[in-house]
Amino acid sequence: MTRKPLTGAELNELVAGLHKLAHNLWWTWDQEAQDLFQELSPRAWQNLYHNAVAVLREVSDYELRVHLQEAGFHRHARSVLHDFEAYLADQSTWGHKNAPDFLKNPVAYFSAEFGFHETLPISAGGLGILAGDHAKSASDLGLGFVGISLFYREGYFQQAVDANNWQTEYYNVVHPENVPLEPVLNSEGERLICSVEINMENVSFQAWRVNVGRVPVYLLDTNLPENDQHFRDLTARVYGGDSTTRIMQEILLGVGGVRLLRALGVQPSVFHMNEGHAAFLTLELIREKMAAGKKFAEAAAETKAHCIFTTHTPVEAGHDRFSEAMMDYAMHSYRTLLSAPWKDIMTLGRVNPQDANEPFCMTVLALKLSRAANAVSELHGQVSRQMWQSLFPGTPVDKVPIGHITNGIHLLGWMKGTVRQFWREKLTSGATAEMPQETAMWSIRAGIDWSATIHESEFWQRMTDPEFLPDEELWALRYRLRRELIEFARRRLLQQVHGVSPGDYIRFDRLLNPDALTIGFARRFATYKRAPLIFQQFDNIIKLCKDKHRPIQFVFAGKAHPRDDDGKRFIQQIIHLSKHSDLAGYLVFIENYDIHVARQMVSGCDIWLNNPRRPLEASGTSGMKAGCHGCLNLSILDGWWREGYNGENGFAIGPDSHPDNIAEQDRVDSANLYKTLTEQVIPSFYNRDINGIPRAWLQRLRVAMTTLVPQFTTDRMVKEYTKKYYLTK
Repeated sequence: MTRKPLTGAELNELVAGLHKLAHNLWWTWDQEAQDLFQELSPRAWQNLYHNAVAVLREVSDYELRVHLQEAGFHRHARSVLHDFEAYLADQSTWGHKNAPDFLKNPVAYFSAEFGFHETLPISAGGLGILAGDHAKSASDLGLGFVGISLFYREGYFQQAVDANNWQTEYYNVVHPENVPLEPVLNSEGERLICSVEINMENVSFQAWRVNVGRVPVYLLDTNLPENDQHFRDLTARVYGGDSTTRIMQEILLGVGGVRLLRALGVQPSVFHMNEGHAAFLTLELIREKMAAGKKFAEAAAETKAHCIFTTHTPVEAGHDRFSEAMMDYAMHSYRTLLSAPWKDIMTLGRVNPQDANEPFCMTVLALKLSRAANAVSELHGQVSRQMWQSLFPGTPVDKVPIGHITNGIHLLGWMKGTVRQFWREKLTSGATAEMPQETAMWSIRAGIDWSATIHESEFWQRMTDPEFLPDEELWALRYRLRRELIEFARRRLLQQVHGVSPGDYIRFDRLLNPDALTIGFARRFATYKRAPLIFQQFDNIIKLCKDKHRPIQFVFAGKAHPRDDDGKRFIQQIIHLSKHSDLAGYLVFIENYDIHVARQMVSGCDIWLNNPRRPLEASGTSGMKAGCHGCLNLSILDGWWREGYNGENGFAIGPDSHPDNIAEQDRVDSANLYKTLTEQVIPSFYNRDINGIPRAWLQRLRVAMTTLVPQFTTDRMVKEYTKKYYLTK
C-alpha cells in the first residue's frame, strides 16, 4: 500500500520538532536521536563535532523536507520526536513524587563551568563535567532545577604541540547560532539585558539558555556594544586572564546570576554553590534583604538558611583568595550598595576576622554563609574537615560541619554508542523473553523504559549470569571497543602530523596493537596527578611493551593549564618518549583532549590508570566512566576509588594509606604500581583458556559492572543531594 505524501502542515510540524530537538541537549544522551541527525549528513556529523544544530544548518530546509518524505527516515523522526516530547511531558518522575515544591521554586545551581558535550566547549575539566552531568540527571529525575554559569565565547583553549613537543594554546570562537543555545528574551521578545556593578562601572550582560532536557541552564555574557572592551572580554575565556579577571568573572557569576533569576521571575528554594567561584551570590542575597529593611546579622542568617556549598579540592591553590585592595578595586561601586560596614563584609571571607592582612577567601565566604557543606568523596570529607577546622574553633575535627556526597557520572551521557546499542539489545532480548508482547515492544522502541532500566542495580546484577552475557560475547565487545579506540587514535595521530606523505598512512596504521593490553591515562595534567609516574620504571616498562607473548601499550591525553609549565613539561616528556624512545609505537599521546576523546578512551582501554598523590584527588570521575564499557580501574586508593574498590572489581595501587613525605610517596607508589601491573594485571589479562578467553579477567569485569556502574552515577548523587541537603532546612 502506497503511503500518502506528508502534507505541508505535517512537514512544518516535523521540521519545527527537529529544530526544537536540536536545541535541546537531550539528544546528546539519546542514541536514536543522534543516529537521526547523523543520517542527515554523516560527514557533517563527524566534522562538525557531532553537533545537531550545525547539521541542520548544513542541510537546507528543502533537503530536510525531502528526507522527511522518505518512509524510513519519517518513521525514525516520528519515533524520536515522540520519545522526546514524552520525556518533556512526563509528570510521574522521581522529582514530582519526592520534591514537588521544587517544580515551582527550583534549586539554583551556580557553577563557573558546565561541561555538556564536545559541541559546546565551555568547560575546563572535571568540575564542569560534574556540573553538566548534575544538570542532566536533575532533568532525568524531573527535579526542579536551574543552572547559572558564564558563556565563554572562546571557550577553553584548544591544544596543539609544537616541534619541541611543548603544549601551545589557541582559541576558537563559539558562535551561538551554531550551537544549542537560545537567547533569553524579555516579555516584549527582545534580548533581556541586566547589569552588575564591577569596579566603578555598570556592566551590562545578556544571557543564553541551554536546554538540558527539562532543565534550563543560563549562561551570562558581557559581549555587548555598550560595554568597554575589557568588560566585553570578561566572558571571553574559561578562567582566562589574571586574578583581576577572575574576581570580576566571579562577581558577574554570583551577583549577576541572582539578578538574572530575579529578572526571569525565578524564586529558588535553594542556592547551591558548586565550588567557591559562585560565592558572591551570598552578598547579593544579603544586599537584597538589607534593602528590604533587615539588619546585617539577620540578612546573613536568612541567606545562610537558603544556601548550600560543595567544595571540590584539597589543593590550596584551588581556593580563590583576593587581597583587600583587590576586593575594594573590583567591588568599589557594589560595596556602596551594601548597607553593612566594609569590614564586616571582609570578615566573611577570613578565617581569622581580626587579621586585617588575611586575604579574602571565596571558600571561607561560602562555608560561613551555607546551611550545609559537603566534600565529594568520603576521604575528601575527612581532608576538608581537617583543612577548615580553624573556621570552627573548639570543634573536634570529626564534628566540623562538612559532610560528603561522592560524585557520579551521567551514565547514558558517557556511554559510547557501540555500548549503548549492546546493552539495549541485551535489555530488549531479555524483555522479549520475559515480558508480555506489548511491554516488550515498548521496551524495544522507547527510550524512557530503557533509560530507567539501565540505572537499576537489578539489570547490572545480571552481568553475573553467563546465560544472559556469555564470556565470549563480553570478550568480543571488548575487542571491538579496543579496535575502535586504536583506529580513532591512528586517525587523530595522523591529523597531528604536518606535511603528511602517502607513506605516513601506512606507518600510522601500524601504531598500537589491537591484541595488546591497552592502558589509558587522560585528565588534566596537574602535577599532583603524576602523569609520568609509570615511566619511572622505564627500562622495565619497555620490556613489558616488547614482550611478544604479553605486550602492553599506552594511550595518553590531557591538557595542562596555560600557566602550568610543570604540567606542560610532563606532556613534553611523554610525547618525547612516544616519538624518540623505544616506547615509540607502544605509547601515543592524543592532542586536544575533550569529551569526545574521553569517551573513546574510557570505552576502548582495558585499564584506566589513575595515580594521583594521595589525598589530593578529591573524587575523580573519569574512572567511573570506564565500568559500563568493561574497562577496569588501576588506581591509587584516593577519591571515589577508595570507596568503590572491593578487591575483585579492579586493581589498587598500594594500601589505604600513604607516606607523609612526598618523595617517599612517589617512590613507594611507583614501586607498587609496577608490582600490581606485573603481578596482577598482566597475568590476569593474558591467562587464557583453550578457547583463548581470559575467564578470570572477565569475571573481574562482571564484578566491576555489578558493583560500580549503578552506584557511581549522578542519578544516585542528585537524589542524595535532594534528600540530604536540598529538602533539609
